[in-house]
Amino acid sequence: MLISAAVCPHPPILVPALAAGAAPELDGLRAACDEAVGRLGVRDADALIVVGGAAETRAYGAGAYATLRPYGLDWTSPVDLADGYGGEALPLSLTIGYWLLERHGFAADARYQSVASDADPDACLRLGAELAGSAARVALLVMGDGSACRTEKAPGYLDTRAQGYDEGVARALGKADAAALAALDPGVSAELQAAGRAAWQVLAGAAMAMDAEGAPPATAASAAALLADEAPYGVGYFVASWSMEGLRTS
Repeated sequence: MLISAAVCPHPPILVPALAAGAAPELDGLRAACDEAVGRLGVRDADALIVVGGAAETRAYGAGAYATLRPYGLDWTSPVDLADGYGGEALPLSLTIGYWLLERHGFAADARYQSVASDADPDACLRLGAELAGSAARVALLVMGDGSACRTEKAPGYLDTRAQGYDEGVARALGKADAAALAALDPGVSAELQAAGRAAWQVLAGAAMAMDAEGAPPATAASAAALLADEAPYGVGYFVASWSMEGLRTS
């Protein structure tokens, strides 16, 4: 059963050493991510699972490691699994999730699950339900960026739909509105280069899943907060915290 969730973006420049002189521009976003991770209540969970978009849907085993070498930073963790020692690199979304958890000492205790960026919503919802049912008390760290089309200098250039799309996502995350996340259109999301769509829908599936005792699904979180909603480089970055404790509909 899902007990808590944190939602964070996964740009490589979230890591100060990669952002270099621009690092202070993301201090607030970084602090919000740390707050969201701190609110997860990891020590009260039986399973901590990081979910992020990638080329395929799959779970990563104990031999996986995080690396930022493809982005110009000589950083891997845990280092003994890299450099040809049989390890397997995590995709970017999960790597940034690992980095965030490592700042709190939780990275080694987490499971890492990618979801195909083009997965259809039903598949995402099913995966979320499976993850929520994988342990009695599950905490999710969900990694995903919003539209990359907010300005003319954005990676996807300016698309006038992007602002409204991101506003809808921010509203859903701030209210723990799983139904709104589940309803995100994969085609529009792809056109707006919203890398977080599939991962957010995994979260929606976990939040709407029935618990082990057959209780009805939660319709909202007992405590939900949107901690950041920014687009410093024309890309939507959201940070949110959900706590599902004590709320089940009758």
